[in-house]
Formats: sequence, C-alpha cells, structure tokens
Amino acid sequence: MRRILTLFVVPAMLALAACNSGGSAGSARGGLPTLNPLLTEAMPAVVNVQVKGTVRPSAEMLRDPDIRRYFGGEKEKAFRSVGSGVIVNAAKGLVVTSAHVVENATEIGVTLGDGNEVPAQVVGSAADIDIAVLRIPASGLKTELPVDDTDMPKVGDFVVAIGNPFGLGQTASLGIVSATGRSGLGIEGYEDFIQTDAAINPGSSGGALINLDGHLVGINTAILSPSGANAGIGFAIPMHMVKNSIDQIEQFGSVSRARLGVAIEDLTAAKAASRGIAGVTRGALITGIVPGTVAASAGLKVGDVVTGLDGHPIDGATALRNAVGLMRPQTSVMLTVVRGKETLSLPVALGAQ
Repeated sequence: MRRILTLFVVPAMLALAACNSGGSAGSARGGLPTLNPLLTEAMPAVVNVQVKGTVRPSAEMLRDPDIRRYFGGEKEKAFRSVGSGVIVNAAKGLVVTSAHVVENATEIGVTLGDGNEVPAQVVGSAADIDIAVLRIPASGLKTELPVDDTDMPKVGDFVVAIGNPFGLGQTASLGIVSATGRSGLGIEGYEDFIQTDAAINPGSSGGALINLDGHLVGINTAILSPSGANAGIGFAIPMHMVKNSIDQIEQFGSVSRARLGVAIEDLTAAKAASRGIAGVTRGALITGIVPGTVAASAGLKVGDVVTGLDGHPIDGATALRNAVGLMRPQTSVMLTVVRGKETLSLPVALGAQ
C-alpha cells in the first residue's frame, strides 16, 4: 500500500518542486511544498453560478416516457442548477461561464469568493463552443485571472481545475494535461479540447483551468464518464477559442462565424498517394465545393489540400474548420493550397455562415 501511495504522490511533489523553483506559484510551508500561494491568488477570481429557469420539452423529447413522466401535464418545468464562472475583467464586471449553465435561465446569481451574492445578466453567448459572458456589478471587484491565449498547454503540463462541483463551493484539484486538440467528440460545434485528469465534476462547468503560473488556460466544460462523476477524463475549452468569443461579444454583442464553403476531410499518406499529391501527407483535403460560396469564387477545386492559413499550418479538417470558424465574415485570409505537385497561395475574403 505504501508503494502505491508513493507513486500517487510523486507527480504532485514534482509539480510543487517545479513550482517552488520558479518562485511565483508555490512556496514551502513548514518545510513542505504547497500550492497555497497560487490558489490564494487565483481562487477569488472563480465564482459560483446559481441559475433558476424554465425548460420546455420538444415534441421529440416527449416521445421518451421518462421525460413525459418528468413533465407530467406541464408545458414548462422550473429548474435550478449550479455551475462555475471566472472573472476575466474586474473593471467591467465580466464573467465567463459555460453556455449550457445559463441556458433557459430566467434568473442568475453569482456568489463571489468572499461569499457575497450578486445578480448577473447574460451579455452574450457562443453555444457552438459552450461559452457565455455574464456581467455582474463591478464595484469592489479586484481580482481577475490573467488569460494565456497564445501558448497552448502541452501534454504533461501540470494544471489546476477550480470550480463549484456538486454545488459544494470553491474546490481545486491538481492534475496534468492528458491530451490536446481533442475533437470529433460531438460535444460542441467547434472542438479543440484540452483533456485533463484534474478532477472535474457536475457543477464545475464554466470553472477555471489554470497553469502553475496562475494563468487561465481553459474553461472547464465537460467530462467523459459512465457514472456522471469524474473518471479522470475532463475537457476544457482552450483560451484562444474563449478569448475570441469574448472579444466578439464585447464588441458586437454576439458571435458571427465565417464560412469558406467546402466539404473537407483529413488528408492521409494513402489519400495523397492515390491522388498524386506530392510533398504533403497532412492537411485538409477538399472533397466538395458549395456553389455560390467564396470557395468557388476563389478558385478552390475538389482535390486541393489546404496546408496553411495566413502562414499557420493546417494539419487536418478540424484545424481548418476551427481556424475559419473563429473568424468573422469578410475577413481576408491567405490560404496555402497544394494542387497535385504545385503549391499555390490563394487570397480569400471569407463568407458568412
């Protein structure tokens, strides 16, 4: 038993040792390493979100006998739920949370780290990545989490998840980044998840995923679990996606997604060889062009492989879809396209979804 416990503790000790050597996030207390200084600084910026609302079942939902039993003869059903949020702009009173936490809400309350409860209003949301921005009274707010939206966490990096699991109140859990770039899960419209084994449970949605520098690197959004509780596979939305939506909501009040107008799939070495594509084995292979879209007018063709956008590499269909979807319509971009044995640079002014 002692050996098992030792193996379990070693990763945490390594994290704390690394933290202590850096000097900013951890320190020794009573001779033992601790994350207390990091959490003391970060946790006041993480809030608890309480929601009251009503939900109306769709005709399709009512085919399920369990759902019919729940609603009975009512057309609408009142509900209460809890989640988490992160203060990202204290001066403006802006809090980011998960869109599904505040969906169908008629009343939203936020409990701050000091225990004060304040009302909140939805400024805007991006349901396709599961992000909503709330506004709370800014008076007295002093703490916000610094956002790191340029340096994607790497597999093996230590991270801390902070949230409100099961409505218990502020809770922190330590883990590592288990994987990055997770997609194809069917959870959201745009997926580029950070996967972590830091414990995330119901009520943690909308909470913070921070690195050992105390920077916000992701917003916790979902778990993969047969039981509904933490099974070591949690997902967070990376901050480059979150920040993009926050900026659009602040500036325009809503989020608009650009569109290229192509059907795409991942390029593989076998597909490249069969199509006579030279020099590349990864990229977004165009399998269809939607008539009347910017893809058609820009001269893109079936069989083209998009390998770059504005100088950034595109290694597959998801990368292209996310890159385009995070831009607003009418944005001008330069696509790097491989056509047979030729590499082209095609300027495109993106259309609207």
